[in-house]
Amino acid sequence: METFYRTHKYLVEHVKSPVKRGLMQEIDWSRRLIGIKGSRGVGKTTFLLQYAREKYGADNRACLYINLNNLYFADKKLSDFIERFYEAGGRCLLIDQVFKYPSWQEELAQCYHSCPDLHIVFAGSSVMRLREEPSPISGIVDSYDLRGYSFREFLNLTAGTDFPALRLDDLLARHTALAGEITNRIHPLPYFREYLHHGFYPFFLEQHDFSENLVKTMNMMMEVDILFIKQIEFTYLPKIRRLLYLLAVSSPCSPNVSRLSEAIRTSRATVVNYIKYLKDARLINMLYPVGEEFPRKPARIYMHNTNLMYTICPEDVSPQALRETFFYNALHKNYRLNEGARNAHFLVDEKYNFRIESDFVRGRNNSDFFYTLDNCEIGKENKIPLWLFGFLY
Repeated sequence: METFYRTHKYLVEHVKSPVKRGLMQEIDWSRRLIGIKGSRGVGKTTFLLQYAREKYGADNRACLYINLNNLYFADKKLSDFIERFYEAGGRCLLIDQVFKYPSWQEELAQCYHSCPDLHIVFAGSSVMRLREEPSPISGIVDSYDLRGYSFREFLNLTAGTDFPALRLDDLLARHTALAGEITNRIHPLPYFREYLHHGFYPFFLEQHDFSENLVKTMNMMMEVDILFIKQIEFTYLPKIRRLLYLLAVSSPCSPNVSRLSEAIRTSRATVVNYIKYLKDARLINMLYPVGEEFPRKPARIYMHNTNLMYTICPEDVSPQALRETFFYNALHKNYRLNEGARNAHFLVDEKYNFRIESDFVRGRNNSDFFYTLDNCEIGKENKIPLWLFGFLY
């Protein structure tokens, strides 16, 4: 136990958290079992350590961070460790890489009921289905999603600003004034170009090659978050990798499942399942018409974020694909996106149609649409700068 406390103290004292994530305020910390899901690279470990530092500090033994990658748990029961921690006065256990322990759900449920004032916060893969599927914890866990940096968070970090998040209704109603307040302090477009290239994943802050780091992260998503958690044989990894590449080079696309099944030499049903796994791992996004969802074929497939596009096919990134991918990624955390009406790219919350443009084309103005424009700082009427949607979380 003392070894874990020493590691906890060191990590909490040295955690680097330059931006306080908005999720920290969204979570109901009074709940006793909290799951933090997120794709690799978005900062789940940092998030747990930041919470420990802000709530407890490095020396308060009521809180402890552990990582289930530790070989200690290859031979020892997690539930026994938790009960020892609780008996010693521990009241908040932060568990990282929870899915690496085979019976984690059963043992967390056991400890939830046997330790009445113990709070457990665990982090794991975005592929985990915490409330959607029956499990020992499905009725007692509160699940939250940690996403990569929004453009607002990236701007606050790199430019030293402190802009708050916006709500969509307020943005649509007051976008000219809101953009004016921001541009009076800073010109966002140069930062926006940087964000599209490398701003979504926090590890751009590290002194390493960003693209190489992202390639490694993508491979870990496929090898661990898909193969390991979904219990797929490793021999199928090349098919999943090839499918991701084919989707990336043609996104946004309406997938031809028959051609994809021929290209990766597997069945149509398997292709559909692989596409869903890539979506759960947050490598792609799927856009459906209103009223449709998986397992129906999506209307279009997008990459999950623009950083992935620059890493997978850096020499052939479509500006229009970048714009649409950014818009989808910026809104889908809090809003529902569907295929838009004729000539619209997206329908948001079944009430707002959006067309994504580089610049406004004179003579084209459907008053039922909102136009999001890439190359402008301040819009007017139903024409809104694209970058401003990066302030929605």
